[in-house]
Amino acid sequence: MAFNDLLKQVGGAGRFQLIQVTLVVVPLLLMASHNTLQNFTAAIPAHHCRPPASANLSKDGGLEAWLPLDKQGRPESCLRFTSPQWVPPFHNGTEVNDTGVTEPCIDGWVYDNSTFPSTIVTEWNLVCSHRAFRQLAQSLYMVGVLLGAMVFGYLADRLGRRKVLILNYLQTAVSGTCAAYAPNYTVYCIFRLLSGMSLASIAINCMTLNVEWMPIHTRAYVGTLIGYVYSVGQFILAGVAYAVPHWRHLQLLVSVPFFVAFVYSWFFIESARWYSSSGRLDLTLQALQRVARINGKHEEGAKLSIEVLRTSLQKELMLGKGQASAMELLRCPTLRRLFLCLSMLWFATSFAYYGLVMDLQGFGVSMYLIQVIFGAVDLPAKFVCFLVINSLGRRPAQLASLLLAGICILVNGVIPKDQTIIRTSLAVLGKGCLASSFNCIFLYTGELYPTVIRAVTALLPETLGQPLPDTVQDLKNSRGKQGQLQQEQQKQMIPLQASTTQEKNGL
Repeated sequence: MAFNDLLKQVGGAGRFQLIQVTLVVVPLLLMASHNTLQNFTAAIPAHHCRPPASANLSKDGGLEAWLPLDKQGRPESCLRFTSPQWVPPFHNGTEVNDTGVTEPCIDGWVYDNSTFPSTIVTEWNLVCSHRAFRQLAQSLYMVGVLLGAMVFGYLADRLGRRKVLILNYLQTAVSGTCAAYAPNYTVYCIFRLLSGMSLASIAINCMTLNVEWMPIHTRAYVGTLIGYVYSVGQFILAGVAYAVPHWRHLQLLVSVPFFVAFVYSWFFIESARWYSSSGRLDLTLQALQRVARINGKHEEGAKLSIEVLRTSLQKELMLGKGQASAMELLRCPTLRRLFLCLSMLWFATSFAYYGLVMDLQGFGVSMYLIQVIFGAVDLPAKFVCFLVINSLGRRPAQLASLLLAGICILVNGVIPKDQTIIRTSLAVLGKGCLASSFNCIFLYTGELYPTVIRAVTALLPETLGQPLPDTVQDLKNSRGKQGQLQQEQQKQMIPLQASTTQEKNGL
């Protein structure tokens, strides 16, 4: 727990923290672009069956002679007549063909390219009986997110945050670029899965690396900053998708910048907190002294030595190595309880959030407009969340954001579909609450888990103003102290209640 004092000694939130936090969060501007990219690259334009090659539209009575109408009076998207259905005046001058027999679109489809000149849907015909393949592509991306959180989370705890971030930036750049040039659907899905893996790790390790270098009083600011960067990324996606409607060009444009992040990430300084938890005091000293020089604290950095660190971090050195296993999530009752609670929070928030933001076409308004609105609602929502986090604590902020989001989603489910404005407004409000929940849970997770397993992803304890636990024992001690405090408060209440009862009896 003494590490926070060491951070203050080498400058606290100084020049180094400003530079590194900025460089670490900049790539998150494109996180939103990748997470919801398929809203645009897999958009479904209006389409109908292509008439047979032998069809003569001028003689058959036009395209309408081949296309049945749906209940709304629009041409069917997935059916066509087996033969033209002539209407008066009859082009052959003899009889009416009104059998009405239909068949699937065996000759393919004709797409309306006015809004989306090219998407993976139009290129690989992911409509009608193949429509599920469109959802499968996004599902595989989310599978990659899950795998990335587990695989790279483990590697970050073993190899360090910096090395994993460098690898993730390169993997995102390469896999995203390859997806833009994918020759077929299968190859595209493979590279999207790889992108999901690396992007999940970038999100986790971005928060972890920044939190571990920041003093206690600045952590909420960093968490809110990361949340706002992601929100700005939603505006960027709307603008870029509007300017670059071709799916391959859009995919390439949001992937290439990660090559730049890969280059400058070599200059990141590894988390000294992770070094110390790994027992590497020599590297801990080098990192802290380097940060002291950047922050202009040369004298304070010179005062540090291996002996000073060994004395200050004695407990971490004794307990850290023996408990640096993710299996502690299941072995340790305290961690097991946290793990289950946080897992439910992550699932509830993610499931509802992506259920809303991945169906922009379902709102019946311009996709670009709703994307901007979804980004705009985050700004006030996350600001209110920041105020609650700093004043009342993390737990009330988490509770309120999820409760309001749930109410909005449940009410939206019973509103008639023709009430577009009401449904859209409730969805926007719910999305803002879920964005606030994400802001809080990212910060919560980083603060609750010990350093040795921090990159593993109404019942949670409060963390406002509390130092980061470096070992599992730190977490147990912290929970023990909170339990003792509650017991003392209860003991103090007993005499008070007794005296109150006596007063009442006396009256």
